[in-house]
Amino acid sequence: FCFAASRPKHLLVFINPFGGKGQGKRIYEKTVAPLFTLASITTEIIITEHANQAKETLYEINTDSYDGIVCVGGDGMFSEVLHGVIGRTQQSAGIDPNHPRAVLVPSTLRIGIIPAGSTDCVCYSTVGTNDAETSALHIIIGDSLAIDVSSVHYHNTLLRYSVSLLGYGFYGDLIKDSEKKRWMGLVRYDFSGLKTFLSHQYYEGTLSFLPAQHTVGSPRDNKPCRAGCFVCRQSKQQLEEEEKKALYGLENAEEVEEWQVTCGKFLAINATNMSCACPRSPGGLSPFAHLGDGSSDLILIRKCSRFNFLRFLIRHTNQEDQFDFTFVEVYRVKKFHFTSKHVEDEDNDSKEQEKQKFGKICKDRPSCTCSASRSSWNCDGEVMHSPAIEVRVHCQLVRLFARGIEEES
Repeated sequence: FCFAASRPKHLLVFINPFGGKGQGKRIYEKTVAPLFTLASITTEIIITEHANQAKETLYEINTDSYDGIVCVGGDGMFSEVLHGVIGRTQQSAGIDPNHPRAVLVPSTLRIGIIPAGSTDCVCYSTVGTNDAETSALHIIIGDSLAIDVSSVHYHNTLLRYSVSLLGYGFYGDLIKDSEKKRWMGLVRYDFSGLKTFLSHQYYEGTLSFLPAQHTVGSPRDNKPCRAGCFVCRQSKQQLEEEEKKALYGLENAEEVEEWQVTCGKFLAINATNMSCACPRSPGGLSPFAHLGDGSSDLILIRKCSRFNFLRFLIRHTNQEDQFDFTFVEVYRVKKFHFTSKHVEDEDNDSKEQEKQKFGKICKDRPSCTCSASRSSWNCDGEVMHSPAIEVRVHCQLVRLFARGIEEES
């Protein structure tokens, strides 16, 4: 293979000196910078001093002279750069990202991740390890991997983009509680996880989703996403065929594909665009999710006993099928909407007819009179407050300096 044409020559590097264990600057200077020098790669380095600095910088500067953006830090740092790259690209193309149906333009800038965070989920799920030297070599070689990005809207406002986890209920409560305990360091995730598990809070709401009929895989097919993935390649081709038919008026894809509706009491609602693997959970939340197939795996964990929920959580650390429970459902989707019972109740107060309508749909709570609890969303490790969201997957919207996880020999 000849990588010369795609190898970067000039990079913009953002370093978060505070993320994870606070080792970002040291990791870059000791491990990554010498490799870039040997490869004759020039860099411009920005050490961030406050939240969203990387995102704001990417909106303000001219990025034409750079062959890529490198972020040194954890998933939060990557999310900042992701939002900056996507937002700047849409701004230049004159596209309004607040419109839920806007067709977003892929960015030509690749993003490199030098892991220096607490979980490094995105790096681990796309490279297979959270080793800084390995990631640096992928950047030097000029590897390229296109990944899906989900846009999250509330009414006609873009809330955030997500590449890994959108979690409501358990994972939303966990991240919200851990934010209040940053003084504890990394142990705060264990503490908040135990506290959230013991509270065993469930939430009510309604989900509607559009199944991803274009995909050639499924969440339980035992086919993990690997370098040169056939499932991602074929699914993207099928999706493009669907879009062409809709473009030329041969069919309306959303009319052909029927939305499915479900509701009830949930301990957790998770949507993953990738496996969400990390050293603690090598399989991740959805072991056979794909990076670039234009879909998200929607995982519903309905109300169950604390013991059964513990059994489900333990499955994330071993090789057993974590979806093999009666209270767990998983769907591969390309769009979904969620509305918490709070919003439904507000509508019910003003529209008695709506109350009767939802009573027919939701068989498991027609006589429920208790007040509904409210959770938050965990969006790639950041807290997001919204009682209702509209999520859409954008196929292969951004490119990373990566090649996917290699097949084990």
